[in-house]
Amino acid sequence: MKNRMLNLAWWIISFFTPVVLTLTAVRLLMTPLFLLVEYNLPAFPPDPYGFTKEERLYWSGIALEYLLNDAGIEFLADLRFEDGSPVYNQRELRHMVDVKNVVQGALRIWYALLVVFIGVGFLAWRGGRWLEFRLALRRGGLWTLILLGGILVFVLIGFGVFFVAFHNVFFEPGTWTFLWSDTLIRLFPERFWRDTFLFVGGMAMLGGVLLWKWKTSQRE
Repeated sequence: MKNRMLNLAWWIISFFTPVVLTLTAVRLLMTPLFLLVEYNLPAFPPDPYGFTKEERLYWSGIALEYLLNDAGIEFLADLRFEDGSPVYNQRELRHMVDVKNVVQGALRIWYALLVVFIGVGFLAWRGGRWLEFRLALRRGGLWTLILLGGILVFVLIGFGVFFVAFHNVFFEPGTWTFLWSDTLIRLFPERFWRDTFLFVGGMAMLGGVLLWKWKTSQRE
């Protein structure tokens, strides 16, 4: 029974390794540094309605802060442009509430999985099962490469279809589409999201490569 439980634990570790690597990449990108890099990429589309790069960095930084803090939607609803008009309309504010719920839910899952992985790793090390734990991570690294590799191919050849499918999974259909003149589209055009998915997938796959290449031996 004990061996069966341990074998199940190793498979669970492998199964959730792609999730941990992906959410780690997501959290690493949710920083002002990523925004700075993204808006300075070659051929990043300018805002046809007049936002400068500096304004995009300013307003997107506030949006990012909202997603990570504990404030209510008034954090964004109270924002005003210089002419006194609201930065976000009601439709955009509703979507940002939905996005915050998804982001913070994903981060809670990430924190919980990190605790589980660290705890299982510690118990494996103390119990002389470190090699098996490493093999489980190595297998999870391979699964990450296969899964994320397939998703990245899909993103590259059919991003529009992927983007719609992704949003329909996490958000109520019809609540995440906006006018080209809306602030969310001006700050985060399609190019922004394509690059984001590519960066997340690439970073997660790099983690998968590192785990897959992690040498193991019976002498450990």
